[in-house]
Amino acid sequence: MKATTIKRLALTLGVMLATTAPLAFAQKEPAKAKHTSAATLKDLHAVPPMVVELEKRTFQWFWDSGNPTNGLIPDHYPSPSFASIASVGFGLTAYGVGVERGYITRDQAAERTLATLRFFHDAPQNDAEDGATGYKGFFYHFLNMQTGQREARWTEVSTVDTTLLLGGILFAQSYYDHDDPKEAQIRQLADDIYRRVEWTWAQNHGALISMGWTPGGKMIPHDWAGYNEGMLVYILALGSPTHPVGDDAWQAWTATYDKTWGEFHGQTFLNFAPLFGHQYSHTWVDFRGIRDAWGRDHNMDYFENSRRAAYSQQAYAVANPGGWNGYGKNIWGLTASNGPGGLIVKQGDKERTYAGYTARGAGLDYISDDGTIVPTAAGGSIAFAPEIAIPALEEMKKKYGQYIYTKYGFVDAFNLTFDTKTEVRTGKLVPGFGWADTVHLGIDQGPIVLMIENYRSDFVWSVMKKNPYIRKGLQRAGFTGGWLDADTAANLW
Repeated sequence: MKATTIKRLALTLGVMLATTAPLAFAQKEPAKAKHTSAATLKDLHAVPPMVVELEKRTFQWFWDSGNPTNGLIPDHYPSPSFASIASVGFGLTAYGVGVERGYITRDQAAERTLATLRFFHDAPQNDAEDGATGYKGFFYHFLNMQTGQREARWTEVSTVDTTLLLGGILFAQSYYDHDDPKEAQIRQLADDIYRRVEWTWAQNHGALISMGWTPGGKMIPHDWAGYNEGMLVYILALGSPTHPVGDDAWQAWTATYDKTWGEFHGQTFLNFAPLFGHQYSHTWVDFRGIRDAWGRDHNMDYFENSRRAAYSQQAYAVANPGGWNGYGKNIWGLTASNGPGGLIVKQGDKERTYAGYTARGAGLDYISDDGTIVPTAAGGSIAFAPEIAIPALEEMKKKYGQYIYTKYGFVDAFNLTFDTKTEVRTGKLVPGFGWADTVHLGIDQGPIVLMIENYRSDFVWSVMKKNPYIRKGLQRAGFTGGWLDADTAANLW
């Protein structure tokens, strides 16, 4: 990915650090989940009690932080925040996990889901600078938690964040399959929201899809190119029954892969430096055993690619070329996250630069590493490489849990090298430890809870395999093999 694209990503997602204080909203704290039902899922893989607990705590973050009136979920919590539509997508999916694990009842989940879908279905869509929630079926990246309108003029109509929202909406469409009015309405609203997205409008340069649009600046010049979380954008654009992109879109997308294919810290794979790019699409789509033309040419599926990415990051932490404190076999993981914040600090004979929110990562495409470890990097990789992800989660909690583990699981990030008296813009300083964040981010909480469940039971993947739009998008992209070729027509909603 181009450096300018990375900067746009960091600025767009990271603007929260400069705007948190004035964006406080008055909202009643949502009620805790009550009257839970019995767990129904059977584990395919046993996990340690710590991981079971982490899944439940992380789920609770989504349930407690959401606005029950409109279903919006904050970008970060428990501090005041605007809503993130990507957080909503992860949350809608987490509600199903909550039902099957007995954290909440199916009726509770359906009520919250229905409120969410009603909001997105009825919210204003137009090209005005203010007062709208989206345009052409897409939605603004950040919304006001109460009004649901565009949070500020710095936020864009985002194709990828709309896609992550749609991941949760399509999950709801396939999960709520009971023959009753409430669940029937969920299915219809989900279908309406997905069908009105005008994917072809977002094609900026030929077959490629733009990152987004703003009323003032119009179409963002950067497209989804190079391997990253944009994979799901193209799958959903290809699966659309109303505004589908052409077959050439997937070919144009994969044609941009070559620059990041290669060896990094002992693994040969399709690189993308932050691990979120190897996790987000996989949260909803089971890529095990299915391959497109690129995968067949390289004798590898995308699941294996993500597994190698996780191992590469572990090896990078062991090598620790930056000399950061704490890095090692079980303390690893770089991905987009909060950080101590835009500081240059003199530490001994070294001058260290620490970023705020940025797309941290290590790969052939780039290295952005300031000593900040992000627990979701390991947590969201548990389905790919449990043998290294679980020990990492366990050791992070065992060693540093008193500083980085709360009732909602792991805080967003921590830094063991940042041990100074320098004032920080976010998080907290702990003498003898370093820096620890004090909030949790929805886009980092989501992969933790959902990929733990996918590892334990295949639950999210199994639900999404029933969705005809997901199947159609994969088939139009040229995927064959495995579950995609199996006759599961009887299970379609």
